[in-house]
Amino acid sequence: MPKVFPQRQWFAPAEGNKLYLSFDDGPHPDITPRVLDRLDEFRAKATFFCIGDNVRKFPDIYAEILRRGHRTGNHTMHHLKGWQTPTAQYIANVAAAAERIDSNLFRPPYGRMTGAQARLILPDYRIVMWSLLSRDYLQGLNLDNALRFLQQHSQAGDIAVFHDSEKAWKNLSFLLPRYLHFAAERGFTFAGL
Repeated sequence: MPKVFPQRQWFAPAEGNKLYLSFDDGPHPDITPRVLDRLDEFRAKATFFCIGDNVRKFPDIYAEILRRGHRTGNHTMHHLKGWQTPTAQYIANVAAAAERIDSNLFRPPYGRMTGAQARLILPDYRIVMWSLLSRDYLQGLNLDNALRFLQQHSQAGDIAVFHDSEKAWKNLSFLLPRYLHFAAERGFTFAGL
């Protein structure tokens, strides 16, 4: 998709053998602290694309993400599907989230937004996509295959996406520590965007 949507960021600078971890859909009062603790174990920094309504409900967890040195990004106020939402409503939802999330980074929920929505967002945000999708949100995910995919396709500069949500926790709790261990063993470092 980088060729189709070149104005969106699919990779990040690869210097220093860096990988860029990102987490969507939080903050969550139980899952996000567990993710933060796991990242601390590996001295890994990440970017959390937060839903504004979750920031409203859990401001202390959002503050903890920042206190631990991670970056945050806007993921709309209510996790809207861009293709199914009128442009004016979508932009208003992004603006509502921006009242709670101080960041110039934006990731569209489901990775989908219309061209009109993107054009209106681009002046104020860097639209960040991903090059590695963990698929941790899928029920019935074959965890060994998912981990193998992440391991075989990881390269410096990749942006990997996980989800700090209840729905993803069963898969995330398996994938994240193993992926962090694998990447650290291979000399990757983890940075926020």
